[in-house]
Amino acid sequence: MNDTPSRTQREDFLIIGYGNTLRSDDGAGPRVAEAIEVMHYPGVRTLACPVLTPELAEPVSQAHTALFVDAAVDAPHEVRLRALEPGESSQIMAHAADPRTILALARDVFGHTPIAWCLSIPAVKFDFGDEFSPEAQQGFTKALERIENLCRRPGMS
Repeated sequence: MNDTPSRTQREDFLIIGYGNTLRSDDGAGPRVAEAIEVMHYPGVRTLACPVLTPELAEPVSQAHTALFVDAAVDAPHEVRLRALEPGESSQIMAHAADPRTILALARDVFGHTPIAWCLSIPAVKFDFGDEFSPEAQQGFTKALERIENLCRRPGMS
């Protein structure tokens, strides 16, 4: 399996950054999505949200490739990219905040599951506030670089 996302000429690379922007490092996902949005890459759509909800299944089902970006306490001390597969239909409502649940809903309700990836940013600080810890700041920067490289690849627009 290839270790980086790829896309076709279709205009549907969806980046969903999720997390609580009022809880320090937890806001890394939405802030990555917001930073990519202002770069106006052709064929790239971004969504920033506090949590994953079932309503995201529709835009996910319309994408060729979906990238979920989140802060993670269980991430190693580096940005980690991993492929995602849809979860089981029987577990859909039990784990609503899991990207695999959104993928399963996209498949089961809308008939299409995109190629999907999860980009995890290391997080250690969850106090109230909007400043990142040094680990999350470094992860935020590396995540942006990684996504920018994907968006600039030939065939990405």
